[in-house]
Amino acid sequence: MPKNAPESSLVGEEYEVEVGPVAHGGHCIARTEEGRVLFVRHALPGERVVARVTEGDETSRFLRADAVTVLDASKDRIEAPCPYAGPGRCGGCDWQHAKPGAQRRLKGEVVAEQLRRLAGLTPEEAGWDGTVVPAEGDKLPAGEVPQWRTRVQYAVDASGRAGLRRHRSHEVEPIDHCMIAAEGVSELGVEKRQWPGMASVEAIAASGSQDRQVVLTPRPGARLPLVELDKPVSVLRVEEKDGGVHRVHGRPFVRERADDRTYRVGNGGFWQVHPKAADTLVRAVMQGLLPRKGDTALDLYCGAGLFAGALADRVGDKGAVLGIESGKRAVEDARHNLQGFDRVRIEQGKVDQALPRTGITEVDLIVLDPPRAGAGKQVVRHLAALGARRIAYVACDPAALARDLAYFREAGYKPRTLRAFDLFPMTHHVECVAILEPVKKDA
Repeated sequence: MPKNAPESSLVGEEYEVEVGPVAHGGHCIARTEEGRVLFVRHALPGERVVARVTEGDETSRFLRADAVTVLDASKDRIEAPCPYAGPGRCGGCDWQHAKPGAQRRLKGEVVAEQLRRLAGLTPEEAGWDGTVVPAEGDKLPAGEVPQWRTRVQYAVDASGRAGLRRHRSHEVEPIDHCMIAAEGVSELGVEKRQWPGMASVEAIAASGSQDRQVVLTPRPGARLPLVELDKPVSVLRVEEKDGGVHRVHGRPFVRERADDRTYRVGNGGFWQVHPKAADTLVRAVMQGLLPRKGDTALDLYCGAGLFAGALADRVGDKGAVLGIESGKRAVEDARHNLQGFDRVRIEQGKVDQALPRTGITEVDLIVLDPPRAGAGKQVVRHLAALGARRIAYVACDPAALARDLAYFREAGYKPRTLRAFDLFPMTHHVECVAILEPVKKDA
């Protein structure tokens, strides 16, 4: 038992268990002979394993654990390609030990379970065929890992060495190479040098240009090191006082490309991490919405204006698009990126506050891509009252999506189609696009 663990702590206890179904969060569910629920990482459904408790005590509703010995392996198990994956190691990936096809099946099971439990929907009722589709180029043989992560946030340990955090921990796992990092990130060589005084180093390799960027977060009172990396790179700094991001040298933005348009993304702002994600999601949203010339449309939580730009192209000169985004720098980027469109307006503010201020009472189409927590009941009710012909909901969390689908159903909208994409291979994350339409009233 760890030194400071309470007397009732079960950390370090081991149980031999049969592993049950996958659960949301990158683990599977098991039960001890006494009936205790374990959330077990590094396991697969149907396996028999020895699970060592990593969190929890006698009073906990459930315990967290790692599978430290596999007694009876699943046919979907492979040896993790990454040397830093496994119990107590890097927490960045959840499914290194599963074949790629099995990872997608597990994610599909999680989406289905969240829809059933939180929205009361079967896959058929959600308009979903149950599959999770890999991004173009990601369908690789077992043992090979796609290099997809164009943004990697490295933590820095007390010695100044870069690494990644261990699961649910502030401890740093020093690494020499991250296998899922995009080639442009790996080329910077962040792992090869020391970062004295830094708390974290984020490396960004734009997929729409050769732009490379590092964002440094110093420890309190620390000075910035002289940054000499293996490739030309711009450097930004996160300020201790206000958390703002400021340019040290080079461009304060990177250029990304999607839907045949270039987007400026400044100060380490949000952009889809997988190089194929932006195009994949725009295609899914536009195929679902089928915009018409002259349509009015909303792009909510619009970021740098990805969906607003796609909508503006398709609604034509007589159409109109309003984007709403809370981040000041993202609003500046969106206005810059879409300045060629008179029919696009970008407002700054939180959606629940800014949307009512616009005075808009009806609209043809809506796209929303909320943060991981989802949109919430208040926003959903407001959107439903606008009477849109179709609504596209882009979700990075299936639980938040399912909760909001339940709110939409209460407000008179139902899913027409749902698609799921594996835009985060090796992790438990999955991206979904739901297309909603009004429920037809019985005559």
